Amino acid sequence: MNIFQELKLRGFVYQMTDEAAIEKKLANEKVVFYCGFDPTGSSLHVGHLLPVMAMRMLQKAGHVPTVLVGGATGAIGDPSGRSTARNMISMEEVAHNVECLKAQLSRFITLENGEANFVNNHDWFGNLKLLDFLRDIGSRFSVNRMLAQKSVESRLENGLSFLEFSYSLLQGYDFYHLNKEYNCTLEIGGQDQWGNMVAGTELIRRMYEEEREVHVLTIPLLMNPATGQKFGKSVGGTSVWLDVNRTSVFDYYQFWRNTDDNMVGDLLKKFAIELPVEECIALAECDNINRAKEILAFEATKMAHGEAAAKEAFLTAGSQFGFADPERKVKTSSAIADIECKAEAVYPEVTIPSAELEGDGLWIVKLIVSAGMSKSNSDARRLIQGNAVKINGEKVADMNLCLKAADCPDKELLLQTGKKNFKKIIFA
Repeated sequence: MNIFQELKLRGFVYQMTDEAAIEKKLANEKVVFYCGFDPTGSSLHVGHLLPVMAMRMLQKAGHVPTVLVGGATGAIGDPSGRSTARNMISMEEVAHNVECLKAQLSRFITLENGEANFVNNHDWFGNLKLLDFLRDIGSRFSVNRMLAQKSVESRLENGLSFLEFSYSLLQGYDFYHLNKEYNCTLEIGGQDQWGNMVAGTELIRRMYEEEREVHVLTIPLLMNPATGQKFGKSVGGTSVWLDVNRTSVFDYYQFWRNTDDNMVGDLLKKFAIELPVEECIALAECDNINRAKEILAFEATKMAHGEAAAKEAFLTAGSQFGFADPERKVKTSSAIADIECKAEAVYPEVTIPSAELEGDGLWIVKLIVSAGMSKSNSDARRLIQGNAVKINGEKVADMNLCLKAADCPDKELLLQTGKKNFKKIIFA
């Protein structure tokens, strides 16, 4: 199958400007394409990874990705899918976030042989004069057309600032600029970006006298049917980040390992893209669904953090909770097949500052949150009330428990929430 057919089979195709034309271009040309990421935070989470996976597949098929990290659009904030405006962040924070996201995205998109472009739209918007932009670009956008966009229409009752309303113009101009400077002819993005993306194709056609063939392709949003949430949240409702300081490699692996059974096939096709799609389908249908989950978790972790980290997470989790296929009977081309299953128990470590143990000690609720095992104090309280918290194997029943230095003579303890969430807390 060609790359377009594989993208469809893996579930990466939702809506596009011209299916036949896009498939033909991808089959017969070396296509320069782009996808944008706004640096509203310093880290991506797994919910951002769908278009990244599609970009990696397209690059491996011989096409040229242009990764746009929006230092300009990130300062505004995309209103798509939001009921309220984003909190404004400083330009210094935006610039910091740009560098963080570039580093993360470079793990997935290779720069070897110059076959990729990494760009920041602040480079062309930073020196653009407002009057010139309004005359040359703003005059080519229809307000009626913009008001009809779902991202705008859904916000009119609650209020939409002109700042957010202008986002579509900036994203449209991005496509025009990349088409002019890099001969970029395809934009990909999430399905909620359709209106902004089509604005770019329309602007390009209006800016040139001759016809230019440009297209957009959207990727369906991935929802967790068990929770009704967008994919990317852990059981506790916290986002699963690529930044190891926010989500440890072990927790990242466990997120994939503990996925719902009915999502395994879809997730294998989308996030284990180094495996043939036929293998992904076969794994989801095999008799050992937990081995399929191990392979999914290993492949997703390897992609984000490297093979050595994925191997360590696999062995750590298996030694604690058991291996799904210790004799490695399930056939797979994944490198996990070469790993000998070991039984030694190892627990991921989290360092908590020793100063927290001074005076009245460290409140158990704060410890749970600080260790990243709950997203808020209220969630931590609910865990304790549900008898789901243990320290060194003993259930914690006292909501007001404060740990003191005398309680931790070795400056460490084993904290557990639920059946499969362990962390060794080390007080530095």
